[in-house]
Amino acid sequence: MLRQPVRMLTARLSLRQPALADAVAVLDILSDPSVVQHNPSDLVTELEDVEALVTQWLRHWERHGFGNCCVFEEETGRLVGSCGLRWMTIKEDRVLNLMYRFHPSAWGQGYATEAAAALLHWAQESLPAEPVVARIRPTNLASQRVATKIGLRRDPAFDDHGEDGLDWAFTHRS
Repeated sequence: MLRQPVRMLTARLSLRQPALADAVAVLDILSDPSVVQHNPSDLVTELEDVEALVTQWLRHWERHGFGNCCVFEEETGRLVGSCGLRWMTIKEDRVLNLMYRFHPSAWGQGYATEAAAALLHWAQESLPAEPVVARIRPTNLASQRVATKIGLRRDPAFDDHGEDGLDWAFTHRS
């Protein structure tokens, strides 16, 4: 089993495996309608629902040795978002789904780009043959900018319909 480092450091961030104790801060992020504007089915308003979500994240870590991370400002220790990789199937292909969600107070600071780049680098080093796919709604321009800044490109071969509509795929495949 591959093992993502327990804690990854970037210039300004610390990414680590989530803990149930993080659920309150994750709830603060995922209960904000602006955070899930492009994925409204991901809105979570109850602590028990976030605890169940964090438990799912932890199960992925247990099975695969990597997964969704909680992202903290290194300077303040404040949980500002989540960013991670998880296995999923798109059109019968097994891929690594790269996702990122951040609190609005952290938007515009490059945190999503910094965290996503660190995880993409880890995936390219640890699982070089596996496609990494960021699934992004066509109207989510901010998320598309993050994907392209870290070197992902539109890959219509992986476009698919998600729970909230069409997902465009951005990958590192040539």
